[in-house]
Amino acid sequence: MRTKWHFTKTEWADDTLRLLSEEEVEVTHLQPVNQVITDSDAAAFVYLAEAEPGYVYLYIHENTWVDVKKALDENHPIVAVGTDGTFMLQSFHEEMNDLIVNIEGNSNYGEEMVEKVERVFFAEQR
Repeated sequence: MRTKWHFTKTEWADDTLRLLSEEEVEVTHLQPVNQVITDSDAAAFVYLAEAEPGYVYLYIHENTWVDVKKALDENHPIVAVGTDGTFMLQSFHEEMNDLIVNIEGNSNYGEEMVEKVERVFFAEQR
């Protein structure tokens, strides 16, 4: 079974980027899979976590990416916030850095996704 949670807002607290969902989610039972994939159609990065009885897909939408980039660049921790606490996105920085380098100029991710990623994560190189 697969569950999707959408994180569309952010806030900073004590140098930690907090991902916020408009949904009521409980995160403390999650186990990290240490993998980030993309959903090009949704223009989102997706952090995978395990929970009984299957996987939870934490969608990190485009409107959060500027803060995500800042957290990556400045090596700040990133957590998903739920009604029951927070969940640390372990290995997120390494996975994201590898993924965005792979996306740059790679039409396999779809032209629109590539443009959006390049605009946020490679803006200073253009």
